[in-house]
Amino acid sequence: MLPPIMKRRSWLLCVLAGLGLSAPARAFTHIVTEKDTLASLAERYYGRIQFEKLLVAANDLDARGGSPIVRGMRLEVPALGHRVVKQGETWDSLAKELLGASRRSDVLSMANGSSPWLTPEEGAEIIVPFNLRVLVDSGDTLITIAYRFYGDMNRAWVLDRYNLLDGRKLQPGDVVLVPLNELPLTEQGKQAARASAGAACSQAHGETRTVQKKVAQELPALLADIRSGRYVDAVARGTRFLASADLSEPQIALVQRQLLEAYVALEAPGLATAACSEWLKRSPGAKLSPTELSPKIMAVCGRAT
Repeated sequence: MLPPIMKRRSWLLCVLAGLGLSAPARAFTHIVTEKDTLASLAERYYGRIQFEKLLVAANDLDARGGSPIVRGMRLEVPALGHRVVKQGETWDSLAKELLGASRRSDVLSMANGSSPWLTPEEGAEIIVPFNLRVLVDSGDTLITIAYRFYGDMNRAWVLDRYNLLDGRKLQPGDVVLVPLNELPLTEQGKQAARASAGAACSQAHGETRTVQKKVAQELPALLADIRSGRYVDAVARGTRFLASADLSEPQIALVQRQLLEAYVALEAPGLATAACSEWLKRSPGAKLSPTELSPKIMAVCGRAT
Protein backbone atom coordinates (compact mmCIF):
# COMPACT_ATOMS: atom_id res chain seq x y z
CA MET A 1 0.00 0.00 0.00
CA LEU A 2 1.28 3.47 -0.87
CA PRO A 3 2.03 5.88 2.01
CA PRO A 4 -0.40 8.85 2.31
CA ILE A 5 2.05 11.37 0.85
CA MET A 6 2.50 9.18 -2.25
CA LYS A 7 -1.26 8.77 -2.61
CA ARG A 8 -1.69 12.55 -2.52
CA ARG A 9 1.04 12.93 -5.15
CA SER A 10 -0.63 10.32 -7.36
CA TRP A 11 -3.99 12.06 -6.98
CA LEU A 12 -2.46 15.42 -7.89
CA LEU A 13 -0.88 13.96 -11.04
CA CYS A 14 -4.24 12.58 -12.11
CA VAL A 15 -5.96 15.92 -11.49
CA LEU A 16 -3.33 17.70 -13.57
CA ALA A 17 -3.79 15.15 -16.35
CA GLY A 18 -7.53 15.73 -16.29
CA LEU A 19 -6.91 19.42 -16.80
CA GLY A 20 -4.64 18.70 -19.74
CA LEU A 21 -1.53 19.47 -17.70
CA SER A 22 -0.02 15.98 -17.84
CA ALA A 23 3.43 15.44 -16.45
CA PRO A 24 6.03 14.22 -18.97
CA ALA A 25 6.37 10.51 -19.57
CA ARG A 26 8.20 8.91 -16.67
CA ALA A 27 9.31 5.57 -15.26
CA PHE A 28 7.73 3.65 -12.46
CA THR A 29 9.71 2.16 -9.59
CA HIS A 30 10.58 -1.47 -8.88
CA ILE A 31 12.21 -2.58 -5.64
CA VAL A 32 14.66 -5.39 -6.38
CA THR A 33 14.15 -8.75 -4.65
CA GLU A 34 16.64 -11.58 -4.22
CA LYS A 35 15.44 -13.51 -7.28
CA ASP A 36 15.33 -10.53 -9.65
CA THR A 37 17.64 -10.12 -12.62
CA LEU A 38 17.49 -7.42 -15.25
CA ALA A 39 16.52 -10.03 -17.82
CA SER A 40 13.69 -11.39 -15.66
CA LEU A 41 12.38 -7.86 -15.02
CA ALA A 42 12.47 -7.06 -18.73
CA GLU A 43 10.51 -10.25 -19.39
CA ARG A 44 8.04 -9.49 -16.57
CA TYR A 45 7.27 -5.89 -17.48
CA TYR A 46 7.76 -5.81 -21.26
CA GLY A 47 7.59 -9.45 -22.31
CA ARG A 48 10.94 -8.97 -24.07
CA ILE A 49 14.25 -9.99 -22.53
CA GLN A 50 16.14 -7.74 -24.95
CA PHE A 51 14.60 -4.70 -23.20
CA GLU A 52 17.10 -5.38 -20.44
CA LYS A 53 19.30 -2.73 -22.05
CA LEU A 54 16.61 -0.11 -21.36
CA LEU A 55 16.70 -0.91 -17.65
CA VAL A 56 20.50 -0.71 -17.71
CA ALA A 57 20.49 2.71 -19.37
CA ALA A 58 17.57 4.12 -17.38
CA ASN A 59 19.34 3.29 -14.11
CA ASP A 60 22.89 4.23 -15.17
CA LEU A 61 24.06 0.71 -14.43
CA ASP A 62 26.48 0.73 -17.36
CA ALA A 63 27.99 3.97 -16.03
CA ARG A 64 28.83 2.18 -12.80
CA GLY A 65 31.03 -0.39 -14.46
CA GLY A 66 28.23 -2.88 -14.91
CA SER A 67 26.99 -2.75 -11.34
CA PRO A 68 24.84 -5.76 -10.46
CA ILE A 69 21.41 -5.22 -9.01
CA VAL A 70 21.00 -6.14 -5.37
CA ARG A 71 18.07 -6.66 -3.05
CA GLY A 72 16.44 -3.40 -1.98
CA MET A 73 17.74 -1.38 -4.94
CA ARG A 74 15.22 0.96 -6.54
CA LEU A 75 15.03 0.56 -10.30
CA GLU A 76 13.23 2.88 -12.68
CA VAL A 77 11.18 1.09 -15.35
CA PRO A 78 10.56 3.28 -18.45
CA ALA A 79 6.92 3.71 -19.49
CA LEU A 80 5.02 5.91 -21.89
CA GLY A 81 2.93 8.92 -20.98
CA HIS A 82 -0.47 9.85 -22.39
CA ARG A 83 -2.11 13.20 -23.07
CA VAL A 84 -5.52 14.23 -24.43
CA VAL A 85 -5.30 16.90 -27.13
CA LYS A 86 -7.09 20.16 -26.37
CA GLN A 87 -8.67 22.55 -28.84
CA GLY A 88 -6.16 24.74 -30.67
CA GLU A 89 -3.11 22.66 -29.83
CA THR A 90 -0.55 21.81 -32.49
CA TRP A 91 2.22 19.25 -32.64
CA ASP A 92 4.69 22.10 -32.14
CA SER A 93 2.99 23.35 -28.98
CA LEU A 94 2.56 19.83 -27.63
CA ALA A 95 6.21 18.96 -28.32
CA LYS A 96 7.37 22.12 -26.55
CA GLU A 97 5.23 21.33 -23.50
CA LEU A 98 5.76 17.58 -23.30
CA LEU A 99 9.19 17.04 -24.83
CA GLY A 100 10.91 20.36 -24.13
CA ALA A 101 11.30 21.74 -27.67
CA SER A 102 8.94 22.45 -30.56
CA ARG A 103 11.55 20.99 -32.95
CA ARG A 104 10.68 17.60 -31.50
CA SER A 105 7.21 17.75 -33.04
CA ASP A 106 8.27 15.35 -35.79
CA VAL A 107 9.07 12.63 -33.25
CA LEU A 108 5.87 13.27 -31.27
CA SER A 109 3.61 13.36 -34.32
CA MET A 110 5.14 10.30 -35.98
CA ALA A 111 4.86 8.37 -32.71
CA ASN A 112 1.12 8.97 -33.03
CA GLY A 113 0.80 8.09 -36.70
CA SER A 114 0.63 11.69 -37.88
CA SER A 115 2.93 14.38 -39.31
CA PRO A 116 4.12 17.67 -37.77
CA TRP A 117 2.32 19.78 -40.39
CA LEU A 118 -1.06 18.17 -39.67
CA THR A 119 -3.37 19.27 -36.86
CA PRO A 120 -3.76 16.72 -34.06
CA GLU A 121 -7.35 15.64 -33.46
CA GLU A 122 -9.05 17.41 -30.58
CA GLY A 123 -9.94 14.89 -27.88
CA ALA A 124 -7.53 12.27 -29.20
CA GLU A 125 -5.34 10.60 -26.61
CA ILE A 126 -1.74 10.65 -27.78
CA ILE A 127 1.28 8.82 -26.44
CA VAL A 128 4.21 10.77 -25.07
CA PRO A 129 7.58 9.12 -25.79
CA PHE A 130 9.82 8.28 -22.86
CA ASN A 131 13.08 10.24 -22.85
CA LEU A 132 15.76 7.68 -22.13
CA ARG A 133 18.87 9.46 -20.83
CA VAL A 134 22.03 7.87 -22.20
CA LEU A 135 25.40 8.88 -20.78
CA VAL A 136 27.90 8.96 -23.64
CA ASP A 137 30.95 6.76 -23.18
CA SER A 138 34.18 6.75 -25.18
CA GLY A 139 33.53 5.23 -28.56
CA ASP A 140 29.81 6.13 -28.54
CA THR A 141 28.41 7.90 -31.57
CA LEU A 142 24.88 8.71 -32.62
CA ILE A 143 25.09 5.78 -35.01
CA THR A 144 26.03 3.26 -32.31
CA ILE A 145 23.40 4.64 -29.92
CA ALA A 146 20.71 4.50 -32.61
CA TYR A 147 21.62 0.91 -33.38
CA ARG A 148 21.67 -0.05 -29.68
CA PHE A 149 18.22 1.29 -28.86
CA TYR A 150 16.42 1.34 -32.21
CA GLY A 151 18.16 -1.51 -33.99
CA ASP A 152 18.62 0.88 -36.92
CA MET A 153 21.77 2.96 -37.35
CA ASN A 154 20.01 5.05 -40.00
CA ARG A 155 17.94 6.67 -37.26
CA ALA A 156 20.98 8.54 -35.98
CA TRP A 157 19.56 11.65 -37.64
CA VAL A 158 16.55 11.42 -35.30
CA LEU A 159 18.84 11.61 -32.29
CA ASP A 160 20.81 14.50 -33.82
CA ARG A 161 17.66 16.54 -34.41
CA TYR A 162 15.98 15.56 -31.17
CA ASN A 163 18.98 16.62 -29.10
CA LEU A 164 19.52 19.81 -31.11
CA LEU A 165 23.10 18.77 -31.87
CA ASP A 166 23.20 20.12 -35.44
CA GLY A 167 25.92 17.64 -36.37
CA ARG A 168 28.11 18.20 -33.29
CA LYS A 169 30.29 15.22 -32.41
CA LEU A 170 29.52 13.53 -29.10
CA GLN A 171 31.98 13.73 -26.22
CA PRO A 172 32.33 11.32 -23.28
CA GLY A 173 30.12 12.56 -20.47
CA ASP A 174 27.49 14.07 -22.79
CA VAL A 175 23.88 13.07 -22.19
CA VAL A 176 21.79 12.04 -25.19
CA LEU A 177 18.01 11.74 -24.99
CA VAL A 178 16.65 8.75 -26.87
CA PRO A 179 12.88 9.07 -27.38
CA LEU A 180 11.17 5.71 -27.03
CA ASN A 181 7.60 5.22 -28.20
CA GLU A 182 7.47 1.42 -28.35
CA LEU A 183 7.28 0.32 -24.73
CA PRO A 184 4.45 -2.22 -24.64
CA LEU A 185 3.81 -3.29 -21.08
CA THR A 186 2.60 -6.73 -20.12
CA GLU A 187 -0.47 -7.03 -17.90
CA GLN A 188 1.89 -7.35 -14.95
CA GLY A 189 3.68 -4.23 -16.13
CA LYS A 190 0.43 -2.29 -16.39
CA GLN A 191 -0.53 -3.33 -12.88
CA ALA A 192 2.83 -2.18 -11.58
CA ALA A 193 2.43 1.14 -13.39
CA ARG A 194 -1.00 1.68 -11.87
CA ALA A 195 0.36 0.93 -8.41
CA SER A 196 3.19 3.41 -8.82
CA ALA A 197 2.43 7.02 -7.87
CA GLY A 198 4.97 8.25 -10.38
CA ALA A 199 3.18 6.58 -13.28
CA ALA A 200 -0.42 6.68 -12.13
CA CYS A 201 -1.39 8.86 -15.07
CA SER A 202 1.07 7.62 -17.68
CA GLN A 203 1.05 4.27 -19.41
CA ALA A 204 -1.54 2.91 -17.02
CA HIS A 205 -4.04 5.36 -18.51
CA GLY A 206 -3.73 4.47 -22.19
CA GLU A 207 -7.19 2.92 -22.43
CA THR A 208 -8.66 5.93 -24.25
CA ARG A 209 -6.08 5.68 -27.01
CA THR A 210 -6.81 1.95 -27.34
CA VAL A 211 -10.54 2.63 -27.76
CA GLN A 212 -9.91 5.39 -30.31
CA LYS A 213 -7.65 3.15 -32.40
CA LYS A 214 -10.18 0.32 -32.32
CA VAL A 215 -13.01 2.63 -33.43
CA ALA A 216 -10.82 4.03 -36.22
CA GLN A 217 -10.37 0.49 -37.52
CA GLU A 218 -14.14 -0.13 -37.43
CA LEU A 219 -15.31 3.15 -38.96
CA PRO A 220 -15.09 1.79 -42.54
CA ALA A 221 -17.69 -0.82 -41.54
CA LEU A 222 -20.05 1.97 -40.45
CA LEU A 223 -19.58 3.76 -43.77
CA ALA A 224 -20.22 0.47 -45.59
CA ASP A 225 -23.47 0.01 -43.65
CA ILE A 226 -24.68 3.41 -44.84
CA ARG A 227 -23.64 2.86 -48.46
CA SER A 228 -25.38 -0.52 -48.52
CA GLY A 229 -28.58 0.74 -46.93
CA ARG A 230 -28.15 -1.27 -43.74
CA TYR A 231 -29.42 1.61 -41.64
CA VAL A 232 -30.48 -0.41 -38.58
CA ASP A 233 -27.01 -1.98 -38.45
CA ALA A 234 -25.47 1.47 -38.87
CA VAL A 235 -27.45 2.85 -35.92
CA ALA A 236 -26.46 -0.10 -33.73
CA ARG A 237 -22.80 0.26 -34.68
CA GLY A 238 -22.72 4.06 -34.40
CA THR A 239 -24.42 4.21 -31.01
CA ARG A 240 -22.03 1.54 -29.75
CA PHE A 241 -19.12 3.73 -30.82
CA LEU A 242 -20.55 6.76 -29.04
CA ALA A 243 -21.26 4.76 -25.88
CA SER A 244 -17.52 4.41 -25.28
CA ALA A 245 -17.31 8.15 -24.46
CA ASP A 246 -13.62 8.07 -25.44
CA LEU A 247 -13.75 9.20 -29.07
CA SER A 248 -11.93 12.21 -30.48
CA GLU A 249 -13.97 15.17 -31.75
CA PRO A 250 -13.48 14.27 -35.45
CA GLN A 251 -14.52 10.68 -34.73
CA ILE A 252 -17.69 11.83 -32.97
CA ALA A 253 -18.47 14.18 -35.86
CA LEU A 254 -18.05 11.39 -38.42
CA VAL A 255 -20.24 8.97 -36.46
CA GLN A 256 -22.97 11.59 -35.97
CA ARG A 257 -22.90 12.41 -39.70
CA GLN A 258 -23.55 8.76 -40.53
CA LEU A 259 -26.25 8.48 -37.87
CA LEU A 260 -27.93 11.54 -39.35
CA GLU A 261 -28.28 9.79 -42.68
CA ALA A 262 -29.44 6.56 -41.05
CA TYR A 263 -32.07 8.27 -38.91
CA VAL A 264 -33.42 10.20 -41.91
CA ALA A 265 -33.73 6.96 -43.88
CA LEU A 266 -35.47 5.29 -40.92
CA GLU A 267 -37.86 8.27 -40.61
CA ALA A 268 -36.79 9.20 -37.09
CA PRO A 269 -36.77 13.03 -37.40
CA GLY A 270 -36.12 13.75 -33.72
CA LEU A 271 -33.04 11.56 -33.59
CA ALA A 272 -31.92 12.86 -36.98
CA THR A 273 -32.15 16.47 -35.79
CA ALA A 274 -30.12 15.67 -32.68
CA ALA A 275 -27.49 13.87 -34.79
CA CYS A 276 -27.23 16.82 -37.17
CA SER A 277 -26.86 19.24 -34.27
CA GLU A 278 -24.00 17.17 -32.81
CA TRP A 279 -22.37 16.80 -36.22
CA LEU A 280 -22.36 20.55 -36.88
CA LYS A 281 -21.23 21.38 -33.34
CA ARG A 282 -18.24 19.08 -33.52
CA SER A 283 -17.35 19.83 -37.13
CA PRO A 284 -17.28 23.65 -37.47
CA GLY A 285 -16.13 23.45 -41.09
CA ALA A 286 -19.11 21.38 -42.18
CA LYS A 287 -21.37 23.01 -44.77
CA LEU A 288 -25.02 22.33 -45.48
CA SER A 289 -24.82 22.07 -49.24
CA PRO A 290 -27.88 20.99 -51.26
CA THR A 291 -25.52 19.55 -53.86
CA GLU A 292 -24.08 17.14 -51.30
CA LEU A 293 -27.04 16.51 -48.98
CA SER A 294 -30.50 15.19 -49.81
CA PRO A 295 -33.56 17.46 -49.39
CA LYS A 296 -34.66 15.41 -46.38
CA ILE A 297 -31.31 15.87 -44.66
CA MET A 298 -31.31 19.57 -45.51
CA ALA A 299 -34.77 19.91 -43.94
CA VAL A 300 -33.72 18.08 -40.78
CA CYS A 301 -30.54 20.10 -40.40
CA GLY A 302 -32.48 23.29 -41.03
CA ARG A 303 -34.35 22.55 -37.80
CA ALA A 304 -31.10 21.80 -36.01
CA THR A 305 -29.47 25.16 -36.76
